[in-house]
Amino acid sequence: MAFGKKKQASTPESPGKKNEIGNEELKESIANNALATLQQGVDYDDLSGLKLEFGYLFYIDGRGIEALLKLITDKGTSYFAVQKSSLMRISITEDIFALTTEQFLHMHG
Repeated sequence: MAFGKKKQASTPESPGKKNEIGNEELKESIANNALATLQQGVDYDDLSGLKLEFGYLFYIDGRGIEALLKLITDKGTSYFAVQKSSLMRISITEDIFALTTEQFLHMHG
């Protein structure tokens, strides 16, 4: 999986980091890779009601992509983190997802 991108110049408002939540191409790539890890019959029966929510999505100089997201299916919610070019399925609660998102955005937003 390759989520990295070319190094960009930092903006004066946020040296060394860029909020990529509006980058639809990057979000689609991450979402497709996360979706590919789900198993039909285990994680979902039908994807027609699939929902995707990013907690955050940043590019940080020297660290690459940092993201937290969740996929909500008819069978439940699966959580994922991205660091550099690695996508990891993680076991957290909705409260931890919300708290981690809030803390990350406070530190980097």
